[in-house]
Amino acid sequence: MAKPRKVIITCAVTGAIHTPSMSPYLPVTPDEIRDAALGAAEAGAAIVHLHARDPGNGKPTQDPNEFRKFLPAIKASSNVVINLTTGGAPTMGVEERLQPALQLKPEVASLNMGSMNFGLYEMLGRFKDFKYDWEKPYLAESDDRIFRNTFKDIAYILESCSANQTRFEIECYDIGHLYTAAHFIDRGLIKPPFLIQSVFGLRGGIGNDMEDVMHMKRTADRLFGEDYFWSVLGAGRGQIPIATMSTAMGGHTRVGLEDSLWDGPGQLAKSNADQVRRIRTVIEALSLEAATPDEARAMLKLKGGDKVAF
Repeated sequence: MAKPRKVIITCAVTGAIHTPSMSPYLPVTPDEIRDAALGAAEAGAAIVHLHARDPGNGKPTQDPNEFRKFLPAIKASSNVVINLTTGGAPTMGVEERLQPALQLKPEVASLNMGSMNFGLYEMLGRFKDFKYDWEKPYLAESDDRIFRNTFKDIAYILESCSANQTRFEIECYDIGHLYTAAHFIDRGLIKPPFLIQSVFGLRGGIGNDMEDVMHMKRTADRLFGEDYFWSVLGAGRGQIPIATMSTAMGGHTRVGLEDSLWDGPGQLAKSNADQVRRIRTVIEALSLEAATPDEARAMLKLKGGDKVAF
């Protein structure tokens, strides 16, 4: 009997899209981020994708010292693969965004494949009360904000981290980003196997219709052939439907409170682990299995958790 296919679950624990006032369950402090990451790993995530926040006001930060407040504790308590952001927040420059991955040398880091409009301003229609002064303008001013990732920026991040043997979660928010990834593969800056993370449903990127998902998959298949692993994340209410499509189409998936605060219509997810358990139920209902961290390491040819700098 053939063994069930293994599906890599990535959990994005906290990020730059949501602000602390949007959900009391969003991890903010180092202890909360640590506990959320460990809970997601216990629930079945092979990889945890991590941002840091200023514990005083919840604002996104790329200060490596803030990451150091929770990374060693996660590593000491779990075998989970740790994936650090190079995206940070759209308000940050490339040098600032690079520092955690550059200094801490994780097994995996995320990397967006292009500059784009990144509109969060529509959230003001759903959230009215904010605890911190920075939250409302952070959302409101996003209608005039570009999330910068030029060809030069991307090359700089790839070249800066090459000696660290960090592999990249290649984040593609639109079809053109797949072609940008292919360009850097042709330049020899991204080595196989590739982890292509297709992102659906964020304002400024591709939509979350089934045809959008299929178009991304077809294009990635043509560009990367047998050299890549395809994963998806769906923003907001699209999280579980998009993840289910990917799983059924032979792909992998990302869930977590960075991408969606919800665990059903009008119902806030109380933890990242809840979202991992929900998609794991889908995976197992399809007679598949969630990959363990070591299985994910083998599939993606990662350097191992003993070769990081934290």
